[in-house]
Amino acid sequence: MRLALFQPDIPQNTGTLLRLGACLDLPLDIIEPCGFIFNEKAMRRAGMDYLNMVNYRRHNSWQDFLTYRTEHPEEYGRIVLLTTHASQPYTQFEFKPNDIILMGRESAGVPPEVHAIADARLLIPMNAHARSINVAVSAVMVVGEALRQTDLFPKS
Repeated sequence: MRLALFQPDIPQNTGTLLRLGACLDLPLDIIEPCGFIFNEKAMRRAGMDYLNMVNYRRHNSWQDFLTYRTEHPEEYGRIVLLTTHASQPYTQFEFKPNDIILMGRESAGVPPEVHAIADARLLIPMNAHARSINVAVSAVMVVGEALRQTDLFPKS
């Protein structure tokens, strides 16, 4: 199981998700460009003091990410996009151990070509009058369900 962040805009959300990865032994992929300077100093400013514990990989572009995914099929399986433009609730999806849960940009989601390549598109059912849930909170909800289904939570 992996979590991928597509061109994240907000360093605090990225820091939160890197910390989640550190705590749950969940690898992360950061697909650049980011909407902020991504370096150790910026992540520490965002409250990220777990950077040395997290397994993360930076990709220079969406294409670089796709190439890397193709070269590492044992680690990189289906792309499962979390989006408000989906009809299938994440609670009705069967996750697999090598799925990649892909989160879009906080400001714009993902472009149509990313939607088109996703193997699955999932949503979090919510109040019809609300726009969206914070990207970090959304990721935590879906990652929790995916880890529960696949029994991949770290063993104490």
